[in-house]
Amino acid sequence: MAATVQSITKFKKYIDKLDEVYKQSSLTSDLDGDTSLVRAGANANEIVIPKMSLDGLADYSRNGGYVSGAVVLTNETVQFNYDRGRKFGVDAMDNEETAGVAFGKLASEFTRTKVAPEQDAFRFATYAGTSGISTTSGATLSTGAEVVAALRAATSQMDEDEVPYENRLLYITPTLLGLVEDMDTTKSKEVLSRFSKIVRVPQTRFYTAIDLNDGTTSGEEAGGYAKASGGKDINFMVIQKDAVMQYPKHTVNKIITPEANQESDKWLFFFRGYGLADVYENKVAGIYLHKKA
Repeated sequence: MAATVQSITKFKKYIDKLDEVYKQSSLTSDLDGDTSLVRAGANANEIVIPKMSLDGLADYSRNGGYVSGAVVLTNETVQFNYDRGRKFGVDAMDNEETAGVAFGKLASEFTRTKVAPEQDAFRFATYAGTSGISTTSGATLSTGAEVVAALRAATSQMDEDEVPYENRLLYITPTLLGLVEDMDTTKSKEVLSRFSKIVRVPQTRFYTAIDLNDGTTSGEEAGGYAKASGGKDINFMVIQKDAVMQYPKHTVNKIITPEANQESDKWLFFFRGYGLADVYENKVAGIYLHKKA
């Protein structure tokens, strides 16, 4: 019994670093929202997000003074739209010395190579598919000058829409960013300086629509995701952080020892990714999408 407890303790110390692995691997973690601003809804699969609307200025009267304005505080209930998981087993004999090392490597590798890419792809596809965002489609960018012009158009559109300058993140494929960087001109440096952060996104995570494999249907047993038949490659996206509702919950549900496993002589590791990726309906101007034909 003591050995079992010791093994579980080693494993728990290792998986405490799973969030760190996610932060290093995820390209969209900068968009995670402030969880202190939300609260649990009436049901387990929803959260409540506060919203505010204000009246504009009115004429000031020297006799009557100020005109009263309305402050409307409402709460919007939003359901979580991402719920994925997997179970893994490691044979007791293959893992005789310590559960921490085998499970830790399994968990970190799974998070880095499977979890983070899928969550990035899901979020980009969700934001790209939101009605009302600014979109440029059908454009092929083959030179640095074309990319600079497209980025300039994006920043100009967001400026005209009065999107805050702060926290504008540019997500762009490494190929297109390389074309801009290779120019090494005043124009290229100026346009890149308009973003608070630039993130290189591999094309494999950058689609306007994806399919999530369920893991059980024939042909989908391997799980993961794939570009949807109607999905388009994304060239770049500009996202103002406050425009999105992104609240991840990453839970290692449980660890089952070989002694407690009634089906096999294995250590079992359960992973679940549960969260929300959505766009505020009054902040759609905070997302700019440039996609291929």
